[in-house]
Amino acid sequence: MKKNLGFTLVESLVATTVLILAVTGAFSAAQTGITASTYARDQVIAFYLAQEGVEYIRNVRDTNALQSQPWLNNLSLCVVDVNAGLLNVCTVDVPNNSIIWCNSDGDFNSCPFVQKDPTSGFYGYNLGNSSYDTIFRREMQVTPINQHEVSVLVQITWKRGNVDRIFQARENIFDWQTRT
Repeated sequence: MKKNLGFTLVESLVATTVLILAVTGAFSAAQTGITASTYARDQVIAFYLAQEGVEYIRNVRDTNALQSQPWLNNLSLCVVDVNAGLLNVCTVDVPNNSIIWCNSDGDFNSCPFVQKDPTSGFYGYNLGNSSYDTIFRREMQVTPINQHEVSVLVQITWKRGNVDRIFQARENIFDWQTRT
């Protein structure tokens, strides 16, 4: 008589369990990698949107200096005036070279979603019929520190799944053209 012609039921169950654990581990590692790469991509986009907002404000300041205008000219939609109770929030539309006022009570998440033009890759607002809303909002406030310095706060918010994400960038900008 021949003995041990096949696997026993217990051996088959153990082998199946080991195989399932190996495959599940690999899929779990792949899912973690995909999630991490998505989060990293979103953070990079948020960083660049925030930096673009700061650079736009700096550009307005420099343009005002070149045109011999007050250094905060054209930024009134973003400037916080605590004495008057105005906590303005704005956003910038760089491709269209404009500032969009969102509200005057300091409430972030009141600005519209940033749009992306798939043809040019530009982010902005009112980019044309082929543009679509992204998951990002860009809100900005310019807070005077003294008559020659302001603090620019740019907040990028987005939601991925059920998780709210926030990226903030703050930079102080000076009236470098003032001669005292």
